[in-house]
Amino acid sequence: MNQIKNYLSLVKFSHTIFALPFAMIGFFIGVYSPKLIHGYDFNAIVHIDYASGYMVRKFLLVLLCMFTARSAAMAFNRYLDRSFDARNPRTAIREIPRGIISANNALRFVILNCFLFVAATYFINRICFLLAPVALFVILFYSYTKRFTPLCHLVLGLGLALAPIGAYLAVTGKFDLLPIMFSCAVIFWVSGFDVIYAMQDIDFDRSQKLYSIPTAFGGKNALHVSELLHLCSAACVVVAGVYGHFHAIYWVGIAVFVGMLIYQHSIVKHDNLTRVNIAFMTANGIASVVFGVLVIADILIF
Repeated sequence: MNQIKNYLSLVKFSHTIFALPFAMIGFFIGVYSPKLIHGYDFNAIVHIDYASGYMVRKFLLVLLCMFTARSAAMAFNRYLDRSFDARNPRTAIREIPRGIISANNALRFVILNCFLFVAATYFINRICFLLAPVALFVILFYSYTKRFTPLCHLVLGLGLALAPIGAYLAVTGKFDLLPIMFSCAVIFWVSGFDVIYAMQDIDFDRSQKLYSIPTAFGGKNALHVSELLHLCSAACVVVAGVYGHFHAIYWVGIAVFVGMLIYQHSIVKHDNLTRVNIAFMTANGIASVVFGVLVIADILIF
């Protein structure tokens, strides 16, 4: 049991809260896409036979893909950055530097999760299976980007943005504009708060020649970049709301989402980072969960 807790800590399992609601949005958009995208009367649509368990299996497979892909990405990041983490006072308490989990075991954990992810996509549909290597490349490649580009935050955002598109593909087997809009919102949202989070390590990253927007432009300018990214994220969910013919519940969700973005920028200053963790975990967790629940409620009710 302790070892399971160690691995859950290694991959920061609690941070799954960021992308999971958006994956669920993509899933439910896929189920109800004729109504949302084409404006059809759902009562006139041929219903999927839920009693057969078909959609339940799809749902569980999507969850498995979410957890295994994210676990692979986080564990690989910890594996690849283990020497940097050991030298950084903020991260020296992580599992690999402390010897709680060996580097080899972390790598085996990555491989296992990659295998489970690909296996799950095989049972979903052909397009998800064929695109599985692409998804794995994106989420694993992020760990290298901080070594050569300050745009690493956008690559992280892209990795999490695969969630709504992937869940939609799992249901429909095709691409569509509405889930892509939500994926764009995730890219800007995640990269924006990752910029804030990276401000904690400006001095260390510069000393190790690691790249980030804060190291490239300084803390004050990095906050402005984060604000711009979050403004783009807010614009994406607004456009998605109009395009998807959403109703009042959705717009309440947008109000909460945007409110949490504004809140986190109000409590983090370039010369005072004591509340970064509140901005990172609490504000973004509330933004994601509340927004996801209200969007899905809007889809189901109207």
